[in-house]
Amino acid sequence: MRTIVISGGNSGIGLEAGRQLVAQGHQVVLLGRDAAKGQAAVASMSAGPGKAVFLASDLSTHAGVKAASEQLLGQYPTIDGLLLGAGVLMTREERTADGLHPVFAVNALSRYHLTQRLFPALERSSAPTVVILVAQVPLDAAIDFSRYPKLSPFKGMGDLSAIQISNHHYVMQWAKEHPKVLFGLTNVGLVKTDIMREMPAFMRGVFTVLGPLVTISVEKAAANAVALSTSGGWRTGAYWPKPGKLDQVTPLQLDLAVSAKVCAAAKELTGI
Repeated sequence: MRTIVISGGNSGIGLEAGRQLVAQGHQVVLLGRDAAKGQAAVASMSAGPGKAVFLASDLSTHAGVKAASEQLLGQYPTIDGLLLGAGVLMTREERTADGLHPVFAVNALSRYHLTQRLFPALERSSAPTVVILVAQVPLDAAIDFSRYPKLSPFKGMGDLSAIQISNHHYVMQWAKEHPKVLFGLTNVGLVKTDIMREMPAFMRGVFTVLGPLVTISVEKAAANAVALSTSGGWRTGAYWPKPGKLDQVTPLQLDLAVSAKVCAAAKELTGI
């Protein structure tokens, strides 16, 4: 039985991944903000041979990530896997308590911050994995460091590629620095989940009309993440661009200088 921490595990793709993992006999720790949804998620997994627990956490702030990681380290001295899927999607200007846009804070920085703090527990595992769920983004997406990471003012959809590609750069750097851990990213495709609730009404309307034609099932979206979180032998520092297709893998070949700069920005923000 592996112990796997899932951020964003109380809804959507993270919830489905948790269900599949518990059904396989693993222990999952679900991180999420909404306690009611978290307890409902745990209850929905009670029929599996594995075990699910919920930890209320706010991953949009430095303090929230630190608090969650301290609680995790106190309860789980060994963690076998991180499955990082917490995400928000909004285009309006808004700032967290740390002065960051919530999309950057959750969809990118929280993944860096939580992983950095949990390395001691991960490296006690005999086969540790870190799997990040991402939306499709061009691997040559550029980052404007005159605006990054504050991204102020937020340019909505125009800033999403820089946020998403940050995760790829984290993986590039980690794969070099932590050879004992397997790091990978998987594209989850377009899935109808609660993440669309913050989008403008016209975009939600378009999605409602076109969704049935372009979306995939949540089960398919979670498949790669579950497989990578429970198996070894795959290539670290790689990206799986096709949901449900483990045989299609792309080794990351990003500019290491840019990866170092992205991680340096994250370290300056989080202190770790």
